[in-house]
Amino acid sequence: MSTIRAGTTTTTALQTTGDTTGNIVLQPDSGVSRISATGALGLPVGTTAQRPASPQTGDFRVNTTLEQSEIYYNGSWFVVSSFTYALEYLVIAGGGGGAGTSGGGSFGGSAGGAGGYRSSVTGESSGGGASAESTITASSGTSYTITVGAGGAGATDAVPGNSGSNSSIAGTGITTVTSVGGGYGVPYNTAPGSGGSGGGGSPPSTAGASGTAGQGYAGGTGGGGGTSGSAGGGGAGGVGSNGDQSGNGTGGSGGAGVSSSITGSSVARGGGGGGGGCYVAGGTATAGGGAGPVTGDANGSSGTANTGGGGGGASSANSGSVKRFGGSGGSGVVIIRYAGAQRGSGGTVTSAGGYTIHTFTSSGTYTA
Repeated sequence: MSTIRAGTTTTTALQTTGDTTGNIVLQPDSGVSRISATGALGLPVGTTAQRPASPQTGDFRVNTTLEQSEIYYNGSWFVVSSFTYALEYLVIAGGGGGAGTSGGGSFGGSAGGAGGYRSSVTGESSGGGASAESTITASSGTSYTITVGAGGAGATDAVPGNSGSNSSIAGTGITTVTSVGGGYGVPYNTAPGSGGSGGGGSPPSTAGASGTAGQGYAGGTGGGGGTSGSAGGGGAGGVGSNGDQSGNGTGGSGGAGVSSSITGSSVARGGGGGGGGCYVAGGTATAGGGAGPVTGDANGSSGTANTGGGGGGASSANSGSVKRFGGSGGSGVVIIRYAGAQRGSGGTVTSAGGYTIHTFTSSGTYTA
């Protein structure tokens, strides 16, 4: 005879004799279902709420709430081992802001680039033409810091816009995933800002800024003269278009975004902003980017929130002291998903296609 304690119950367990499998079978109320010399020890399994009311040092169980095995020692429960699972992610930074114009200026402002775009969704792409990245191996019970970058503010005069802010997933045991904020747009004869995707160039013939490898593309080149159009910002899926080279030229269109079905339906994000025109319309934008104005004397449009779209550049103000503003970049977003029912917390939780999805539109914490 031997005594085995499981949970709060102490019970006498009977060893079997003549068991040809080599196993020891215990009484059902012991909480331990089996011991196998070559197989497994069946441990008590239950939720956190089902922990023993009066545990003793050495109690060992599987916690289904925390998805970990745990042992009680000296008044506290300690993790023995955590379960791991794969997280797919989409991490998009804030888009860059577009440039403004001063009153009476004979040029438009260039557009901001999209925020960096990184994805590990199987079969999809990251920005800059890169393939999907490796998934994150999350450990149950571990908390991960989610940062959602803000879009860069658009300029309120003939000065550069502002870069977008980075978005990221960080935590113990993983390599931090960081997407770089989008580059800013600029006024006449000024170098644009690089970023996840680069800001567009301005006249005369200023080259667009570079994007970050694996995240986005460069902005376009500004028109050749002082009365040419400014370029579109780079997008996650394509280079920004050049500004029109002719006098009174239109602005270049923003670079294309990238589509993802991580939430269960296809959504395009990470488009560059449209460049400002010179006395005529600015460039168009898609995938969350802000367009240049549709008239020759107006503010640029802002990128759409939580898409990382670049802000549009302002078109030239052709009289008096009127100033026109560049559009602000759209804020970023972080989306993670895993197969099966919900097992983590944080963000807005939905489900689709056999996955649980956590969407962060602002910074927070994901607990695996």
